Amino acid sequence: MKSELLKRILSTLILIPITFILIIKGSFLFNFFIVICLLIALYEWHAMSKNKQYNIFGHIFLLFSFYSAYLIRNDFEENSLFVFIFIILICISTDIGGYVFGKIFKGPKLTKISPKKTYVGVFGGYFFSVICTYILFNNSEVITSELLLFGKDKFLIVLIISTVSQLGDITISYFKRLSNIKNTGELIPGHGGILDRFDGMIFVFPFYYILNLLIKF
Repeated sequence: MKSELLKRILSTLILIPITFILIIKGSFLFNFFIVICLLIALYEWHAMSKNKQYNIFGHIFLLFSFYSAYLIRNDFEENSLFVFIFIILICISTDIGGYVFGKIFKGPKLTKISPKKTYVGVFGGYFFSVICTYILFNNSEVITSELLLFGKDKFLIVLIISTVSQLGDITISYFKRLSNIKNTGELIPGHGGILDRFDGMIFVFPFYYILNLLIKF
C-alpha cells in the first residue's frame, strides 16, 4: 500500500509540472501532447471494450472530448489559457481532495461502482477545488494581466465542474467493472492509464464547451 502511494505521489509530482508547462507553452507542443494522450486513451478504451456493443460510442466520445480540450485551449476566448488551467485545476484538486479526505476520515461508501469513494471524499473534492480556484483567481493577473474576481457565479461553476469530474470518475469505474479490470493501463505508476488519470477531465471538457456555448460565463 505504501509503495503504491509513493508511486502515486512521485508520478503526480513529475506529471503535473510537465503537463502545465505544455499547457502554458501551447501551440505545437500542446497539440502534440493532446494527440498523444488521445491515441493512448483510444487504445485503452478499445482494449477494455473491444467486445462490447458500446465500443464505438466510447471512441466517438473521446474524439469529441479531446477536440473540446483543443478548442478551449487554442481558440475558445481571449483568456483561453486561464480557462484551461481553471478547468484542469478543478479536476486535479477535486481528485486530490476526495482522495485525501476519503483516506483520513473514511466514512460511508458513496457507491458500489467505485468502492473507494465516500461521501466525505465528495465533500473533500468540493472543498479543495473551491480553495484552489479561489487562490487561482486571486493570482490571476500572473496569467491574464488582470485580476479576476471569484464571485458567486464562479463558486457555482466550480461546484458544477467538480460534480461532473466526480461523475466522470465513477463512469469510468463503471466501465472498468464491466470489463473486470482494475486499471485501464499501466502507463502512469501508481495511477494506471490515461483514462484512469484523466477520467474526470474527459467528461468536464465537452461539458464546459457545450455549456459555455449556451451560457457565456
